[in-house]
Amino acid sequence: MKPIHAIAVAVVLVALAIAGVAWWQISGKAGGDRFAQCRGSQVAGGAAQIGGPFELVDSQGRTVTDKDVITQPALIYFGYTFCPDVCPIDVARNAVAVDLLKEQGHAVTPVFISIDPRRDTPEVVGEFAEAIHPDMVGLTGSPEQVKAASQAYKTYYQAQPSDDEYYLVDHTTMSYLVLPDEGFVEFFRRDTGPEELAGRAACFLDAAGM
Repeated sequence: MKPIHAIAVAVVLVALAIAGVAWWQISGKAGGDRFAQCRGSQVAGGAAQIGGPFELVDSQGRTVTDKDVITQPALIYFGYTFCPDVCPIDVARNAVAVDLLKEQGHAVTPVFISIDPRRDTPEVVGEFAEAIHPDMVGLTGSPEQVKAASQAYKTYYQAQPSDDEYYLVDHTTMSYLVLPDEGFVEFFRRDTGPEELAGRAACFLDAAGM
């Protein structure tokens, strides 16, 4: 009877394990976070605390909204064209990640939003974006428009005191993955390599069916 009892116990344990996995999957969906398995970062209060509507100006001088820009998954970065090293490196990394995602069948738009509207005119932003990636969207705007977009994504920027045009701007250096109809889903720090970024982003895109 002991061997039979052991087998019965084993069967019960396996059944409980399967039920536990099923419950975890169901509860994850019920909790409304179908991207739980993809997340590599935590946002206080949840992902809904970051992102939202914005109104900016594109490289052609046209006023655009988030609905005009985020028509497919987008990788958004806030920076400025006069940035000596950080911004070019970060947006170039994003461009490589976008190309890696394209090879996997995922279309992602790289977006550059200037936090230096004083110097970054639509033409300047457009030239910068085009130099980085042919699909990159460059955006600027009035100081009020830029501030509102920055606040929506909880970013920080502050121009350093200067008496000339060669001032630097301190700013947040995260990149934000945003999906149409979903909004912000993940951010990536600047020490994340293009391969890792593409792999993590692909998880979200696969989960969203994009």
